[in-house]
Amino acid sequence: MSEVLDASPYDALLLLSFGGPEGPDDVVPFLENVTRGRGIPTERLKEVGRHYFLFGGVSPINAQNRALLDALRKDFAEHGLDLPVYWGNRNWAPYLTDTLREMVADGRRRILVLATSAYASYSGCRQYRENLAESLAALEAEGLELPRIDKLRHYFNHEGFVEPMVDGVLRSLAELPEDVRAGAHIAFSTHSIPTASADTSGPVETHGEGGAYVAQHLEVARLIADAVRERTGIDHPWQLVYQSRSGAPHIPWLEPDICDHLEERQAAGAPAVVIAPIGFVSDHMEVLYDLDTEARAKAEELGLPMRRSATVGDDPRFAAAVRDLVLERAAVQRGEDVTPCALGTLGASHHLCPVGCCPARASRPAAAGADSPYA
Repeated sequence: MSEVLDASPYDALLLLSFGGPEGPDDVVPFLENVTRGRGIPTERLKEVGRHYFLFGGVSPINAQNRALLDALRKDFAEHGLDLPVYWGNRNWAPYLTDTLREMVADGRRRILVLATSAYASYSGCRQYRENLAESLAALEAEGLELPRIDKLRHYFNHEGFVEPMVDGVLRSLAELPEDVRAGAHIAFSTHSIPTASADTSGPVETHGEGGAYVAQHLEVARLIADAVRERTGIDHPWQLVYQSRSGAPHIPWLEPDICDHLEERQAAGAPAVVIAPIGFVSDHMEVLYDLDTEARAKAEELGLPMRRSATVGDDPRFAAAVRDLVLERAAVQRGEDVTPCALGTLGASHHLCPVGCCPARASRPAAAGADSPYA
């Protein structure tokens, strides 16, 4: 350790995630939290939660967040970054409000937030900011001194996020039978969202067909495909595809769906497919069920050799990327010149979400942005 790294003015990092059930009795209450205000009957929630019950009612996301917490704390300690790391969830314990209350009691007053979503969208960014505002309002109602909260920028094109996924695709290609490996197609998968939400993702100037959400995913897909070509000498065909649609049938969502795509690739003569879940930080339920269960079953039905590459998870390179993002944001707050790490052509994302960025259908307060009521 050659130096003590400076995170000032920040005195804590908060890992903010979605949360998930940790037993069968948790599934319906968890889904009630996720769908609060939509009036969905309990019986319908039980049907929606059937994939959780296939895994004993346990979502892997909490264990994966604990592993990421350990990786961050280890990396920070090894590199001389004295910054405590906390963890809070939107929809399950440890709940965000409880964690912020704990942080205030510990004397934390300048908090950086790492959301487990790398891309711009309402559900991947602004909704987290709305949850932060709700929690701050709850603390304010309790008479507590409110901390100032900033959110780390989108990290989709940071080297520490991209490189582990490159390695994952290379490993998956190597696992395919040799006679189909060279012609394998790569399906880069992410969460489908309503097209209206995609079209308004990112700052106002990026709004349009697909918005920042699609553009950022295409950038990551290109970066990985280019790296695979450079390291193998093979130019694998690829496409961005979507999964985990959950909306009403009459509302347009991003397509093609991964299972439909597998049918199309098989019909077009693709000898094999590697599915790369670039839209997800860890192998949580939507990866285990939608890809490892449903998509795998579809590939087997089609007789199409398929491998699924790993997400970033607690890879040390991702932990190092978070450290880099923390130091970058701290330096910006101190008024220093910073050269951010950003691969590709889109450049580094904004540090402060501007007004009109990833708007909600109904206006709600959102923290950690230019329109935040909590400066």
